[in-house]
Amino acid sequence: MKKLKITLKKSLIDKQKKHKLTLKALGLTTIGKTRIFPDNAAVRGMINQVSYMVEVEEIEHETQ
Repeated sequence: MKKLKITLKKSLIDKQKKHKLTLKALGLTTIGKTRIFPDNAAVRGMINQVSYMVEVEEIEHETQ
């Protein structure tokens, strides 16, 4: 199962309210914060909206 590692790279200062709310929903509130999410359409849509502010990395989730 694929996962996405999302890291906030830019400040929220002076950004559109819609983009701030999207990042808050993703749990990315401070620069450098990283969260891992399942790779699905909903998360991909959120990433597309704020792609200029985040770094995305695909990772393979290992089940043990």
